[in-house]
Amino acid sequence: MAVGVIIGGAFGKIVTALVSDVVMPPIGLLIGGLNFSDLKWTMKQAVTDASGAVISPAVTLNWGNFIQVTVDFLIIAIVIFAAIKFINQLTKKKAEEKPAPAPAPKPDDVKLLEEIRDLLKEKK
Repeated sequence: MAVGVIIGGAFGKIVTALVSDVVMPPIGLLIGGLNFSDLKWTMKQAVTDASGAVISPAVTLNWGNFIQVTVDFLIIAIVIFAAIKFINQLTKKKAEEKPAPAPAPKPDDVKLLEEIRDLLKEKK
């Protein structure tokens, strides 16, 4: 189980890199050159003094990052779904291919008792 957690963490990093570096740039280019991680809604502007030093930082809602993380999640969910579906199909095929076990041979004492029974039926 621990190995699965470690591999899952590494897989998450791979998917994050895939989404942020491969998937999102073409989508941003199609939309008009947007970088999704920079998309945000400013709720309160930053307050600066006369020299330009920031007194209080801006309050922003970073919805572009949320979109990127959502795409991350969807890709991971689809891959996990496909992997589980594939594993279930393999186990189902193995169960179908496995023949029914042959019945165990009857012990000698049972065979003898059946012969005695049959002989008694013939005498009646």
